[in-house]
This record gives sequence, C-alpha cells and structure tokens, in this order.
Amino acid sequence: MRIIRRPYQPRKYYYTNYRIEAPTLRVIDDQAKQIGVMTKAEALRIALEKELDLVLIAPQAQPPVAKIIDFKKFLYQEEKKQKEAKKGVKKSTVKDLSLSLFIGPADLERLEHKGHEFLDGGHQLRINLTLRGREMGKKPMAFDLVRKFIVSLGEINISKEPKIEGRVIRAVVARKK
Repeated sequence: MRIIRRPYQPRKYYYTNYRIEAPTLRVIDDQAKQIGVMTKAEALRIALEKELDLVLIAPQAQPPVAKIIDFKKFLYQEEKKQKEAKKGVKKSTVKDLSLSLFIGPADLERLEHKGHEFLDGGHQLRINLTLRGREMGKKPMAFDLVRKFIVSLGEINISKEPKIEGRVIRAVVARKK
C-alpha cells in the first residue's frame, strides 16, 4: 500500500476566548459595529451573554482587535473564501517536446501537431534537442532545426531563445495573448 502525503501547510491560528493574553481590546460585535475599547473580562462577559466566541482578529494593532462571532462559522467562511480564490487561478504548466538532429519529416510533423495542442491548451512549450556523440560538431544545423520548428508553430512568444545547455539545446515558447 502506497501512502501519499500532502506537503505541510501551516494553518493560521486564532486566539479565542480565554487564550487571548491582551489586557485591553478593541471589540467589534456580531453586527460588525464597534463597541469600543474595554478589558478582556468585559469583552468575554459580552460574548458569553450572546453565546458566541471572542476571537482575536488583529493582534498587532494597538490595542488588539477582537470580534464577537461564532468561531466555527467564521472558520468555515474563511475556508470557503480560500477555495473561491483557488478556483480563479489557472495554472500554466510547461510541457516538453524532445527533438533529435536527424528527425524524419513525419515525426517532425507529429511533434508540430502535439506542440499546437499544448499551446492551444494554454501551456508553455519547452523544446529540447539533445546532441549525441558526433552531433556536437553540428551545432549550427541543430540551432536551425529548432528555429525552423519554432517558426512552424505559428504566431508565438519566445520566452527563452534557443540556447545550448551542456548537450541540450533548449527553447521555451508560449501562445501570444
């Protein structure tokens, strides 16, 4: 059985009720109206009368700001906001295509088609051409092949010009917006 672990993400910690250490607080009630500056004991008494929680919202303020709210409901709404924020963000991934110096025309056409699919899907495209053995002596020919492949993709932005990194010539391209 394989165990999949999620990366550690620290949660925001809220001080509630008796865990609040500040002696005086600026208190906001459940209707979002400021009650004023008062001692922690008075604020707790008001929260208990309303059967709600006293939650420290801004501990760095002078005096610290606390709110009288239903804490479980507050956490649920915070989680909901975070999920909504994640929905709007679209992840742009980088897809790889590998070429070789002596690639056949049919294979090159297939890779061009695959490159169009990736670019139309909103991804960036990393083009790699690996030089093996004596192919290292034919670098100008390899650069020409990569440039020809980029031109065949149509109107695109070149994020990273073709550059040799060790034995690999790399270029990164994306669709024009």
